[in-house]
Amino acid sequence: MIPPVLALTMGDPAGIGGELTLAAWLRCRAGQGPAFVAMDDPHRLARLAQHLALDVPIRTVANAAEAARVFPDALPVLPVPLPAPAVAGKPDAVNAPAIIASIEQAVRLAQAGQVSGVVTNPISKAVLYGTGFAFPGHTEFLGALTGLKEPPVMMLACPQLRVVPVTIHVSLRRALDELSTAEIIRAARILHRALKQDFGLKQPRIAMAGLNPHAGEAGAMGDEETRLIQPAIDALRAEGVVLHGPMPPDTMFTARARGGYDAALCMYHDQALIPLKTLDMDGGVNVTLGLPIVRTSPDHGTAFDIAGSGKADPGSLLAALHLAAEMAARRAAFSGAKP
Repeated sequence: MIPPVLALTMGDPAGIGGELTLAAWLRCRAGQGPAFVAMDDPHRLARLAQHLALDVPIRTVANAAEAARVFPDALPVLPVPLPAPAVAGKPDAVNAPAIIASIEQAVRLAQAGQVSGVVTNPISKAVLYGTGFAFPGHTEFLGALTGLKEPPVMMLACPQLRVVPVTIHVSLRRALDELSTAEIIRAARILHRALKQDFGLKQPRIAMAGLNPHAGEAGAMGDEETRLIQPAIDALRAEGVVLHGPMPPDTMFTARARGGYDAALCMYHDQALIPLKTLDMDGGVNVTLGLPIVRTSPDHGTAFDIAGSGKADPGSLLAALHLAAEMAARRAAFSGAKP
């Protein structure tokens, strides 16, 4: 049996991750969320709790099973020591190895079945790049850590909308070059399976966004819809995937349109993220699809400008914890139901 506890990573210790972790424990131990164990430096969390006047006892634990027992009374921490003291708002590349180690430890625990999923606090990729970190972001790093041969897929989710961009952390010009029928099909297949196994939908409905204004207006505003997107839709429908589109991007995110599908497959980063963040900036969750483990994250950054002030809103982290726990339970039920 996998313990009903999640692994929560450190994130950048100069950002808001630590105070989000403390605030999340206060909410979750009161029955408002799932249990978790922090991959963090217990001394820095204790200092931060004292600085913010938060009554959060810190308890170092040896494993996830102990963390589950400790959680109602104290924030359990599997220690990841920082090489240098964290200073709020002042990221330090000296601490980059600890940031990476926190993620690696969480993934190992999930792969070993010692935790039910991984939730990651925000990192600053610029801080990590100086140490040789070779990945555009968490999503690609997690794919490498779990041994995927192809990149995983990024989903952003909130109660009103789920979106997946086909191309992710590249410039818009490069995104146009990278977009292909094969990549659209690959992302759609991963999304379709995830909607079944992680979100409990028996017959998912996917809306496919067009790339151009008015979805190309029958070729008058671009031919990508007929040349790249429609062939992908035809192939996926032949596999039994329920797809709508290509839909005009300027109307597919209205409240009425959203009622007709379970997730939207978009062609590039901002086409997906702008509508979701407009609808629910504080409650959005980043979900990595296609991994052998469950992974979610708050849909915001390190917020160095307010770090250490106590102003950080834990809403997105709480949503990420809740969703990770729900996905883990659904995935276990889905696996158990398979012949």
